[in-house]
Amino acid sequence: MIKRCMWVLCLGFSSVALAQEPVDMDMVGRIRQEAWHHSQVMDILTHLTEDIGPRLTGSPQMAAANAWTRGQLEQWGLANVHDEAFDDFGRGWEFSAANVEMLAPRSAQLYALPKAWTPGTAGPVEGEAVRVSIKARKDLDQYKGKLRGKILLLDEAREYKPGTKADWQRYDGAALADLQDFNLPKDAKRDRAALLKRYAERQELTRAVNEFFVAEGALAAIGVSGWDNGVIRVGGGGSRRAGESAGVPELAMMAEHYNPLVRALERKQTVKLRVDVKARFTAEGNQPGYNTLAEIPGSGKANEVVMLGAHMDSWHSGTGASDNGAGVAVMMEAMRILKAVGAKPRRTIRVALWSGEEQGLIGSRAYVAKHFAAYPEPTDPAQKALPAFLREPTGALQKRPDYERFSAYFNMDNGSGRFRGIYAQENSAAMPIFKAWLEPFNDVGATIVTSRNTGSTDHVSFDAVGLPGFQFVQDGLDYSSQVHHSNLDTLDHASADDLRQAAAIVASFAYHAAMREQKLPRKPLQQD
Repeated sequence: MIKRCMWVLCLGFSSVALAQEPVDMDMVGRIRQEAWHHSQVMDILTHLTEDIGPRLTGSPQMAAANAWTRGQLEQWGLANVHDEAFDDFGRGWEFSAANVEMLAPRSAQLYALPKAWTPGTAGPVEGEAVRVSIKARKDLDQYKGKLRGKILLLDEAREYKPGTKADWQRYDGAALADLQDFNLPKDAKRDRAALLKRYAERQELTRAVNEFFVAEGALAAIGVSGWDNGVIRVGGGGSRRAGESAGVPELAMMAEHYNPLVRALERKQTVKLRVDVKARFTAEGNQPGYNTLAEIPGSGKANEVVMLGAHMDSWHSGTGASDNGAGVAVMMEAMRILKAVGAKPRRTIRVALWSGEEQGLIGSRAYVAKHFAAYPEPTDPAQKALPAFLREPTGALQKRPDYERFSAYFNMDNGSGRFRGIYAQENSAAMPIFKAWLEPFNDVGATIVTSRNTGSTDHVSFDAVGLPGFQFVQDGLDYSSQVHHSNLDTLDHASADDLRQAAAIVASFAYHAAMREQKLPRKPLQQD
C-alpha cells in the first residue's frame, strides 16, 4: 500500500511539473499548419543536394552552400545573416571523376571512388596490382624497391555477410520503451587511454605510409569499401594539412569488385589495372572553414539566445542528403516557419549551419570557444598534437560573457528519419519541460524523453562546456545500413513527411525555449 501511495504521489508531482510548464497551443497550431501545408523543406534539401551537391569542408561546393543559404535566410527576413570563419582548417579539395578498369586477366569496369584529400592521377595510369599488408611501420621495410609502377591493394578480401535486419528501420513501441532505460556509464579512463594510443599510432602510421608510397613510386592505392551490396563507403585519406604528404591517389572500391582482384592474385594470376582520377587541391595553403549563421531577434530578453543547428558539410561520394542536408533543411525550415507565423520570441533564436563536423566538430567547437566557453590551450606537446575533440580539459573552464546568456541548443544529425522524442543528455531537470513540449506532437509519433546521452555530433560542443545541448531521437530508416558516408547518400533516400514533422517540432521547441520565463536548466558541469 505504501509503494502504491508513493507511486501515485510521484505521478502527482510529475503532473504538477508538466502543468507548470506552459505550452502555447495557439502557436503550436500555427506552426503545424505552416509545416504541414506550406512546407519548403524538400525544396531546400533538393537545392542543397541536387543543385549544389556534396559539400566537403573547404571545397567550392561548400562555399556555394554558404552563399546560397545566406541568400535564403536573408530572403525570409532573418537578421544578422553572415558567415563566420574558424581558422586553419586545411586545404580545399574536390574531385570530378574516377574510373578504374581491369585490363587483365580480363576486361572489366570496376567501381571505386577516391578518398578526400588524396591527389588525382594526372591522366590515366596503368600498372600491375600487388597486395600489400601494412599494420605497423616495420611492415614497410619488406616493400622497399618493389612498388614502383604498381597499383596497391591495401586490404584482404572480405567475406560477404548477408544482412539479418531490414535495411529500413523504424522504432516500434518496445524499442522506444527500451530507449528510455538509462544505462549506467562505465569508467572510461582506461578506454580513453587506449583510444588515444591507437589514434596516435594510426596518425603516425598514416603519415609514414603516405611518404613511403610516394617515395617508392606507387601509382595508386585501392582499399575495400566497408559495406557490401555495391555500396561504396568512403571518407578522407591523404592529408588536408598543407606541408604534409597527401600520398598517392587512393580509392575505396565496392567489395564485390575488390574481392575478385585479391582472389586472382591469390591464384597467382597477373592483375593489371587502369586508374584515372580527376581530383585536385583547391588551395595550397591551409584555409579557414566557415559556419553560416542568422537569427530572429528577441524582445525583452534579446541578449539571451536559443540556438538550433546542423552541420552543412558532407562527404563527397553522395550528395550529403541524409548526412546532413536533412538537418540543414529542417533547421532552415524551422526558422522560415517561425517567420511565416509571425513569431515574436522574447529571446533571440539563432540558427547555425556548421562546417568541419565530419573532421571532429571543428566548426561548432570553434564557435562555442569563441562565444561561450573553452578550456585553456594545453601546454603538453602530446595533448597539443591531438585534435580538440580528443584533448583532456586543462585548467578551469574560461567562460565568455555570453555563457550566462545562453539558454539551449537543439541539433539534428541522424538522417532524415521522423523525430520520436529527444535525448535529455542526463539533464533531469529538462525532462518534464521536454515532455510538455512534445505532447502536442504525440499524434505524429514524437512521444519519448530519454535521459540518455548521445554523441558524435555538434550538440556535444555545447554539452562539453556545461551548456544545454540536445539531439533528437530519430527513426533510423536506412541511415546506418546504406547511406551513412556512402555513395547512396542522395535525395531519394530522404523521407519528405518525416522532415516536415521534424521541422515543426524544432520550430516549436525553439519558440518555447525562447518564450519561457527562465532559461533551460543546466546539469552540473563534469570536470576531472
